[in-house]
Amino acid sequence: MGMFRLIVCVAGVALCGCAATPAGPTNSTPEGSAALQLGNFSVSLTVKDLAASRAFYEKLGFKPIGGDQKKWLILQNDTATIGLFQGMFDKNTLTFNPGWDRSTKTLPSFEDVRDIQKRLKTAGITITTEADPSSTGPAFITLVDPDGNPILIDQHVPRP
Repeated sequence: MGMFRLIVCVAGVALCGCAATPAGPTNSTPEGSAALQLGNFSVSLTVKDLAASRAFYEKLGFKPIGGDQKKWLILQNDTATIGLFQGMFDKNTLTFNPGWDRSTKTLPSFEDVRDIQKRLKTAGITITTEADPSSTGPAFITLVDPDGNPILIDQHVPRP
């Protein structure tokens, strides 16, 4: 397994690498434009007791792949990745990582988070935390869906 990095964002948010997606646009939206490449997906869960949550998810077949074992832990099974975070999130969060495959290895080609941000804003989506559009390194954005679910799009690698 490759080295796992944790990036703590301004709001105390942490991320993980997740299920692989194609390197380039492969489908279209109903409007005919290329679908967003949001990257690898995981669910970041707010937990009260990291050890108890780890024991529970291990009984479901999940295995640890990263984390500090004190405040956060990343687990995977054959098809899913979850992050357990004690005292780091207010709510469970949908997490996407542009540029990473399931093993947190950098993809040769992917849609940069700043380009995703631009497309979302053009589509009328409110970005609650914006990435600096002039930057090129790791960056993240946050938004909230209509039901109040937080979404974090966190890119840990430079623009391709």
